[in-house]
Amino acid sequence: MIQIKRVESKKEFKTFVDFPNQLYKNNPYYVPELVCDGVKVLDRSINPAYAFCEAEFFLAYKDEDVVGRIGVIINNKSNEKWNQNYARFTGFDFVNDLEVSRSLMEVAINWAMEQDVKVLHGPLGFTDLDHQGMMIEGFEELDMYITIYNAPYYMEHMIAMGFEKDVDWIEYQLVFDPVKIEKLHKIAARMKSRGAFNVIEFKSKKELLPWAESVFNLYNTAYAPLYGMTELNQKQIDLYIKTFFGYVNPDFIKIVVDKEGELAAFAIAMPSLSKAMQKSKGRLLPFGFIHILRAIKKNDALDLYLIAVKPEYQNLGINGLLLDSMMKNVMDYGILSAETGPMLETNNNILSQWKFFNIRQHRRRRVWKKTLKG
Repeated sequence: MIQIKRVESKKEFKTFVDFPNQLYKNNPYYVPELVCDGVKVLDRSINPAYAFCEAEFFLAYKDEDVVGRIGVIINNKSNEKWNQNYARFTGFDFVNDLEVSRSLMEVAINWAMEQDVKVLHGPLGFTDLDHQGMMIEGFEELDMYITIYNAPYYMEHMIAMGFEKDVDWIEYQLVFDPVKIEKLHKIAARMKSRGAFNVIEFKSKKELLPWAESVFNLYNTAYAPLYGMTELNQKQIDLYIKTFFGYVNPDFIKIVVDKEGELAAFAIAMPSLSKAMQKSKGRLLPFGFIHILRAIKKNDALDLYLIAVKPEYQNLGINGLLLDSMMKNVMDYGILSAETGPMLETNNNILSQWKFFNIRQHRRRRVWKKTLKG
């Protein structure tokens, strides 16, 4: 018999966050989430998104063992922006048992319908920067730290429960081709010679910090039209700076400014943390942080997190300036390949910027949707 329990205590929230780490602990492609970070995202006293979101979280038990989890979020800010009456399911993981997945989804649907919600979609988080998109291709590829890994059977369960595709993200692996990179370098050099834009590079986190808030403000502007995106408020920006600043490597943060010295574009990348997180097993202590620090300093793979260009400067080739500057550090570090992270399959502006690399589309993620009866 399946028992569903609402998550309430600190211990239960830790169990909720840690469940996929246990479910996939023997899977060589799964990258664990840091339990401490995951718990902070769910904590009502820490996460500023609760100012405009309602949420509940549930665990499924069978014979006293945890066999699944699900969260459900109503993002009122998103509903207002997109003129929708939607709820989001999040953190949906389960053993390969349709009774378990159905029981979890049923409690999420019932909670959503009690709030008079008409549509449930997901997996999505509180914001566009949270983990989102269920993997439907790429199960035998090492995952990224910032994305969701799940088993192939999830898709079968979603179809069996009556969910349909809402939107897909795709991901590329980039392999560096010296001939194509030289072409990128020449194009970037021509842009620099015109004097309209200038690339700023950083030697330390101290130099980077004064730009952090402007970067998130540009993120709000550039990503505003994209699926499910809600702009970050000041408290969220402050929290993201505080949370992630310790992980960044300044060599892989690039900024472009215009003639007036105003931020025109940015790119944020990180040496891949995937293998380091596997070694840490989701814990910073006692030795997890050592693996992470080593990965930041020495690595052969790069994860591309965010690239944003001010709307009025898009399609002018600024992306080439950012990528060309990034390539210099890639060569210095001996990095051999990069991961793009999820990109909307319809976002041709983003997809076209990878023409200077040998690309392999190797993962796909899906947001599912179901209209609720009421």
